[in-house]
Amino acid sequence: MRFTLRQLQVFVAVTQQGNVSRAAEQLSLSQSATSTSITELERQSGCQLFDRAGKRLSLNALGRQLLPQAVALLDQAREIEDLLNGKTGFGSLDVGATLTVGNYLATLLIGAFMQRHPECQVSLHVQNTANIVQQIALYELDLGLIEGDCQHPDIEVLPWVEDELVVFCAPQHPLAAKGQASLAELSREAWILREKGSGTRLTFDQAMRHHPTPLNIRLELEHTEAIKRAVESGLGISCISRLALRDAFRRGSLVPVETPGIDLRRQFYFIWHRQKYQTAAMREFLDQCRALTAGVTRSDEIVLPPIA
Repeated sequence: MRFTLRQLQVFVAVTQQGNVSRAAEQLSLSQSATSTSITELERQSGCQLFDRAGKRLSLNALGRQLLPQAVALLDQAREIEDLLNGKTGFGSLDVGATLTVGNYLATLLIGAFMQRHPECQVSLHVQNTANIVQQIALYELDLGLIEGDCQHPDIEVLPWVEDELVVFCAPQHPLAAKGQASLAELSREAWILREKGSGTRLTFDQAMRHHPTPLNIRLELEHTEAIKRAVESGLGISCISRLALRDAFRRGSLVPVETPGIDLRRQFYFIWHRQKYQTAAMREFLDQCRALTAGVTRSDEIVLPPIA
């Protein structure tokens, strides 16, 4: 065999990090050792895997073919190493989640998973949909739990549970007494929305795409809690997941505004790279997610601990 697992590990790290110095730092190697490993892998195989422009390395066509197989082989090698070391549990699990899923579901799921498998090294990365999709495509994450659309050709997308956005306002807002609003009424309000690139914003924009008048968007914020505080302060109205609002609705600090003329339904999804080797930890975590939502038709019906 003309290559070693260490050479493949360096190859994957350089691919994910985009340059030798960051890959060397990630692997706790010197830059010269990292460069030598890549050079030796190419020399021993008689193949060039990167196109070089100065210090910048970018995968060529052969390198792109090798990447998923190298990642899968390294994942399986780690499972073999754990088995030989007497570890019968799971090695590691890297999960990415978009903000609504991450803040209201994934943290509880990760906590329960770690209690059952304390030997497993688990990490949770909470970002918007665009960033999670990019990290899955680069094999930087094992699984993604997203609330936005994903059309990446290399990524497997599996529906999880339905979700619904809802327009809401402060209790003192005039729309609170009415309980619902037409498109014309909504167009006269100041809006506080999630940033572009988030799944919530994408769903909202698609639902409002036929509205002839541009909305008055006063603020764009990256966090649902910041949006809720801004609406409570009377800065405007907003639209986020019912899941993120149910405790605020229960307390009466925020009020739903029904919009019969607008379809704000969407889906939560599982995503992973099509060529990603599914470890035992990945399969177990997916089963746990499905168990949480068994028999549930919409995300805000999931039984969760109340937030004070």
